[in-house]
Amino acid sequence: MIKFIKNFRKDDSGAVTVDWVVLTAAVAALAGAAYTAIDTATDTVSTNTASYITSSGTNTVNTGVAPTN
Repeated sequence: MIKFIKNFRKDDSGAVTVDWVVLTAAVAALAGAAYTAIDTATDTVSTNTASYITSSGTNTVNTGVAPTN
């Protein structure tokens, strides 16, 4: 039994698996954070662009009808 415990303590093959799991979790967390940041920024840009187009009062679609401003 003592020999089994000594061999078990020396065996580090599972440690590599733990390292890869932690590394993969970190990469997934960073990807999620990057996605959230990009999503928020693009929502802000599209909202600001829509507000600018709406407030400019220009007719962006050529319907053949003159604007009624």
